[in-house]
Amino acid sequence: MPQHFLVKSEPDVFSWEDQVRNGVEPWTGVRNAQAANFLKSMALGDLAFFYHSNIGKEIVGVVEVVRAAYPDPSDETGRWVCVDVKAVKPVKRPVTLAEIKAEPKLEGIALVRQSRLSVMPISPEHWRVLCGMAGI
Repeated sequence: MPQHFLVKSEPDVFSWEDQVRNGVEPWTGVRNAQAANFLKSMALGDLAFFYHSNIGKEIVGVVEVVRAAYPDPSDETGRWVCVDVKAVKPVKRPVTLAEIKAEPKLEGIALVRQSRLSVMPISPEHWRVLCGMAGI
């Protein structure tokens, strides 16, 4: 059974539209130890919500891990890792951070508890709730 995650990107740096256009894309630039550990735990076929941070603050799509963790080519130190992801589908309706905070079934979700984290796991229950809110 695949694991579920949420990955965050600033849309003015790398957007959902960029992900779709590029096809498979390395998820580089993660420089937080906890987020990097989540990247290391990802396996082929795992799914993640693509979240626009800063601008929009909303879930806009779903990506699939197509290459497990490997050294991040954007890191000169060799300390950090990345995974490759491909776009699976856009959401039918973006789910905003405000809506996530207002949904009692999403209490305890990492997106609210650890808002600065750029990669985080999503429990199966929270995944189902968010998919329902997103119309997928």
